[in-house]
Amino acid sequence: MEQKPFTSKGLARIFNATGYSFQGIRRAWKTEAAVRQEFMLAALLLPVAFFIAQSLSQLILLGLSLFLVVITELLNTAIEYCIDRIGSERHELSGAAKDIASAAVFFSLMQVVFVWGCTILFNLGWLTF
Repeated sequence: MEQKPFTSKGLARIFNATGYSFQGIRRAWKTEAAVRQEFMLAALLLPVAFFIAQSLSQLILLGLSLFLVVITELLNTAIEYCIDRIGSERHELSGAAKDIASAAVFFSLMQVVFVWGCTILFNLGWLTF
């Protein structure tokens, strides 16, 4: 399934770009277990954020931390696709690119633990500033 270059302008370009984005989400969902897991994590925790948050700022922070994980995983998947397209032979730089992208996902998950943990501890009164 080959994509056409963006030749349209204005609203048509935005409409086409949105379609390509949803194609990417569908493909990642179908082919990558990690994408499915992190989408489900976000879908599960986002409603919980409404109960944990004690302010709009907290709600936004909790929600954005979840979106960041999904974004990072989608970028990781795109990098893996690019490396796999180049070839199946082992190469040090290909392995490094995949490992570094995986490390980005790891840190995005750690920031969720940090943000959610700090928010919960603050709301319980166990963390003060």
